[in-house]
Amino acid sequence: MAGTAGTPGTPRVLRAMNDRAALDLLLEHGPLSRTRIGKLTGLSKPTASQLLARLEAAGLVLATGTTAGRPGPSAQLYEVNPAAGHAAGLDVTPQRIRAAVADITGRTIGRHELPTPGRRTGTPVVQQVTDALEGAVKAAGLARDDIRRLVIGTPGAFDPTTGRLRYASHLPGWHSPTLLDELAAALPMPFEYENDVNLVALAEQRLGAARGHADFVLLWNQEGLGAALVLGGRLHRGWTGGAGEVGFLPVPGTPLVRQVTKANSGGYQELAGSQAVPRLARELGIADIPPGPYAETAAELVARAARAGDDAHRHLLQTYATRLATGLASLVSVLDPELVVLSGASLTSGGEPLRALVQAELEELAASRPRLVVGDVREDPVLRGALESALATTRDEVFDTSR
Repeated sequence: MAGTAGTPGTPRVLRAMNDRAALDLLLEHGPLSRTRIGKLTGLSKPTASQLLARLEAAGLVLATGTTAGRPGPSAQLYEVNPAAGHAAGLDVTPQRIRAAVADITGRTIGRHELPTPGRRTGTPVVQQVTDALEGAVKAAGLARDDIRRLVIGTPGAFDPTTGRLRYASHLPGWHSPTLLDELAAALPMPFEYENDVNLVALAEQRLGAARGHADFVLLWNQEGLGAALVLGGRLHRGWTGGAGEVGFLPVPGTPLVRQVTKANSGGYQELAGSQAVPRLARELGIADIPPGPYAETAAELVARAARAGDDAHRHLLQTYATRLATGLASLVSVLDPELVVLSGASLTSGGEPLRALVQAELEELAASRPRLVVGDVREDPVLRGALESALATTRDEVFDTSR
């Protein structure tokens, strides 16, 4: 007996599966001809033609140009319609909120940055979020109702049992137990929230150095030191959302920090966080310390150390690598990941010289020996991860032709 519409194996579901496969191929490869889509999906030419006609009628693909100039007769090319859906992402720090809007192909079409300095901004958090979003939406030439989904990236994590932000006492105004409800009431689209370092890992998994890897650790070091854990292809967030808050990790070489949430720091943060790099440079007699915020200073010092040939800078890079490997040894001993991605300006600025030193130190300190790589996503990685997360859900909704 034939199944009802929507049952697995029925024509409607099979068509939807073929539609989604074709749309994913167009996203990955760019404009493709009917013949090329047929070959990549295994569909016959008539079936591929019907598929493209269906997607074009639904507003999901556009005919764009031809293969003229290549050997053989010219053929019509098709691409995903960028206007089929839009998503937004926010990257929140104590100093500012960065917002961006992307079309369904992943292209960023609008950006806005809202400064939020100090603890007395005078503007409630919900207003800050809506203002930042509105700025990016306007820059994209859209209205807020055009955005199908928003993902907000913050330090720390919202505890799923209480709805309160944890592990980020340095983010003023974000700790109200009613904040998520207030945001839901103020925003005209569904929104999700995610830890900022987890979003960097998502960006690296989809676009960067962790593509094709199901088990990896991303170590982030910029304003703060943290990690993201991807196990079996999925982010591991922990019971309260605090998995990866390795800045609080007790490590050799620093005093034992108690009441770490009040101090908003811990042993590993003090040992190898960005603020430790300028202190170490001074201890080694490096006089020319760049001015500015400590994260920028640390990145510049590490970059110089990776280039310089004098003893003081070599010692700085080696000591920094040992400190990084000290905390990483605990992580890889417990998780045994396939890969470790080094991200954040205080790590990526050291490039291959720092990576090689950390790899060598880690092999001395841990029985597990994952491969270390430097992250590829350097421009606004938190924001890029937020957009990728929002786009994944948006595409699932927009590309579902079985309804």
